[in-house]
Amino acid sequence: MFPAAVVLPLWLLVGWGIFQAGGWAFLWVLFIAVPSVLIGQIVLTLLVRARPSVRAERAVSWWDVAGFGLWHVLIIAVGRFSETWFGWALGAAIVVALALFWSSLAQLWQEARGAGRAVMAEAQRASSSFQDSRPRATTAGEVFVISEVKRTSD
Repeated sequence: MFPAAVVLPLWLLVGWGIFQAGGWAFLWVLFIAVPSVLIGQIVLTLLVRARPSVRAERAVSWWDVAGFGLWHVLIIAVGRFSETWFGWALGAAIVVALALFWSSLAQLWQEARGAGRAVMAEAQRASSSFQDSRPRATTAGEVFVISEVKRTSD
């Protein structure tokens, strides 16, 4: 997913040249689209990679596959700069990026809550087994008090 952070913004620049978009489109691409796609892709990638299941299984969820796939197709469509559907593709790309952000946050939160519960259960289990293995103090018996006395030397 990290290579997409470089390839997709580069596609927007190349698409501007190939499809002969105007000068205003070049300014839009240079100052808004390229940084937005670059930063957005990096943030979304880091959110997905922060999930324990993704790191453990080295695989993303189906929601991630669908979201990233649709978002990348829409970015490629935006880079074609067609006057008939450019606005629709741009709007859809923004909506999908926001939905993908919230989906990634929700999945991360859900896994973090589950991992937190597992850690707490393990800590409680370890604590109860530790308490069971400690020697018990007896209440019946003698109490010894040891006091220290200072001696003066000659």
